[in-house]
Amino acid sequence: MTTVQDARLLALPGPYLDDLLAQADVLVRIATALAKTPFPEAMCQRLSGGGLRRVVLAGMGSSHHAAYPLYLALRRHRLDSTWIETSELLVDLPAYQHHDTLLVAVSQSGEGAEIAALVEHVVGFGHVIGITNDPSSTLGRAAHTTLMLMAGSEATVSCKTYLATLAVLHWLGMHLTGGDESQAVADILAVAPMVQRYLNAWRDHVTALLPLIEGVRSVFITGRGQSLASVGTGGLILKEAARCHAEGMSAAAFRHGPLEMVDGTIMVLVFTGEPSVAGLHRRLVLDIGAIGGRAELIGADGLSPFRLPDAPAAMKTMLEILPIQALTLAIAARDGREPGRFARASKITTIP
Repeated sequence: MTTVQDARLLALPGPYLDDLLAQADVLVRIATALAKTPFPEAMCQRLSGGGLRRVVLAGMGSSHHAAYPLYLALRRHRLDSTWIETSELLVDLPAYQHHDTLLVAVSQSGEGAEIAALVEHVVGFGHVIGITNDPSSTLGRAAHTTLMLMAGSEATVSCKTYLATLAVLHWLGMHLTGGDESQAVADILAVAPMVQRYLNAWRDHVTALLPLIEGVRSVFITGRGQSLASVGTGGLILKEAARCHAEGMSAAAFRHGPLEMVDGTIMVLVFTGEPSVAGLHRRLVLDIGAIGGRAELIGADGLSPFRLPDAPAAMKTMLEILPIQALTLAIAARDGREPGRFARASKITTIP
């Protein structure tokens, strides 16, 4: 006999789920390609010789959020860097456009409205690295150096391309900070089986999530540090893939007002993060529970399906997004709709 829960799960298979389940394979493909990718010699000379003195990281949506860990890495190495939405970069372009500036433009399609406008001004930058899934795209053709995401076609919501962007930016960060690019490749290969193990249990994750989300109408996703990449992307894909009201913000910002909204219809997800902030995040979960809210930790000490394997710090963002992806499936199943199917949005945003 088919139960109601079984019927819900039967509604999930489709292009979006196929893309989710392909993510580990994409990471292996990227690592293999990056291991054979030489960094442009002229670019290396300009970086080491001081010709390029600052880095601007630009993207929109999940491409923007994915660049945040690299921004933090550059700042830790005392490199002058800016993390900015491409749309905002265009508003005040002269302040950033200079021959001593490396522009890292991230666009999965390479064809968005903002990217199309930005590439008209690439001559004003010292060097432009384009990170895209399509080398023949507007960005791919205009960049001085193009790094491929190797994700293949993607039906709708960014998933394969998001993990691919994190991986490529991790590799790029090794170059920009004087690290060992072979270590970056090893990192990506090490996290791929962890991703695969989580995805292999997607049915169990969705089944476990369904009772947890009964009555939930809004989701807050919070964290600190590089987890803000997962926070921003998580809030975005819950809206896109599951049409659920969701908001991503720092865990500290959640206490500055949104805490007042907590009730039984709101779920708060908190990334455990690094040891230096994990205690703050556990306290936030306890405090939300004490006032009648629903809160869960996502990380090595989370409860299934929010439990993740303990991975090196630089790789945690590749794992953190997985429970949010599972949540998009569960909410879509609960609401009786196919996850990831666009009704109003499109894969490429053509209106700025």
